[in-house]
Amino acid sequence: MILLGELAALFTSLAWSFTSLQFTLAGQRVGSVVVNRTRLVLAVVYLSLAHLLLTGSLWPQGADSERWLWLGLSGVIGLVAGDACLFQAYVLIGPRRTMLLMTLAPIFSSLLAWLWYGETLTWLQTLAILMALAGVAWVAMEPRGQPSASAAFVGDHDHHAYRNGVLLGIGAALGQAFGLFFSKLGMDGGFLPLSATLVRILIATATLWLITLLQGQVRATVTALRDRRATLFIIGGAFTGPFLGIWGSMVAVQNAPLGIASTLMALPPILLIPLTHWIFHEPVTRRAVIGTLIALAGAALIFWQ
Repeated sequence: MILLGELAALFTSLAWSFTSLQFTLAGQRVGSVVVNRTRLVLAVVYLSLAHLLLTGSLWPQGADSERWLWLGLSGVIGLVAGDACLFQAYVLIGPRRTMLLMTLAPIFSSLLAWLWYGETLTWLQTLAILMALAGVAWVAMEPRGQPSASAAFVGDHDHHAYRNGVLLGIGAALGQAFGLFFSKLGMDGGFLPLSATLVRILIATATLWLITLLQGQVRATVTALRDRRATLFIIGGAFTGPFLGIWGSMVAVQNAPLGIASTLMALPPILLIPLTHWIFHEPVTRRAVIGTLIALAGAALIFWQ
């Protein structure tokens, strides 16, 4: 079953690459908060229909309160808090840099597994963690160029926004690590990954829209969706991300060790180097490529160990 988990993690990595592009394009038009709220509602629809077709019921059956607790925590931490950081980082520093910061997630996951499951870290794994941190830091601290009218993202010409984007990217990586950790606890005993994904999404959607209601932002969110291009990007991103991507991530963490699954799901920065250059005309420096390769080499060492 390890092979299934590895393949699911690789598929998730590919899905999240396309998701990050679509949500970045949507966020630039209507704002990251609207994207986060809307894509969760769409994900509930996608996942509920898939659950009905595959299990015969719209909602998960037979889940006890403890399972709902762990999966609910996973949804709130990973999909509400973590993804709020993620989508705003997309807008500030772009999908390539943001997804590079997400390579820190397997490091955080490995540390959580060490603390909770007692999974030991060898000297080589420790070296791998330091490599990944060094690669990410080298790229993140790359000197910014002069302000340009053709800059693709806010952080390209605003140093304060760039710093905030980096911090938000780190926060997103922490959210993903804790989200996957609590998901693994919630799926112990062979709980169906699709059902686990739906529980996570349901709790996350209810939480986020309750906050939206309390803030009086429901009307503003619906009004923003009159932007048809943004809405199409959100629909597509919700399908490849919260639907296919998160479902794939649940299969991965259930059938492969947490550190391995997280590592293989950290590959989008490589895929996004040519994609962001093509779509956003983002310049890619030699330092950015080398730093990304160093970070991913460190993440890969965790997998090979």
